Amino acid sequence: MRTSSSSSSANAHRFGPIDIPDSQVFCETPLSLGLVNLKPVVPGHVLIISRRVVARFADLTPEETTDLWSLAKRVGTCIEPHFGATSLTYAIQDGPAAGQTVPHVHVHVLPRKPGDFENNDEVYERIEESGEAGERLDLDAERVVRTANEMAQEARELRALLDASRGT
Repeated sequence: MRTSSSSSSANAHRFGPIDIPDSQVFCETPLSLGLVNLKPVVPGHVLIISRRVVARFADLTPEETTDLWSLAKRVGTCIEPHFGATSLTYAIQDGPAAGQTVPHVHVHVLPRKPGDFENNDEVYERIEESGEAGERLDLDAERVVRTANEMAQEARELRALLDASRGT
């Protein structure tokens, strides 16, 4: 895994129909990317996406599947203590009827704390409401769309965190 440098923020990666600048990518492997989230459900909520744009989980190759989940595990292991969490939620919505709003395979990784939701399963409703592409954004006061600079800053912090975790 290599962490992304923010030096070439003009470069963009694809997340379905959305261009994601390098400044919002905090780690990458040959087959996957780690992105900060436009409207995180909880602090530290990030996305792990396949580098190749495919809509459905079954469309991934075995190698892409392994790489995606391996990166999600590595990122989760780093962000859980960093955000003062005691648990993690890993979630994937596979297809529109499952709440997927961006037609590109992605795993939500959320650091969790006791009591962060009154009903623990609310987290899944909040993920579905987030609608990364903007179709279903819930513009409540708790979840404000972040600026590109705020997202780039978090990506820099997470890049450094992942670099430190492997001793570089």
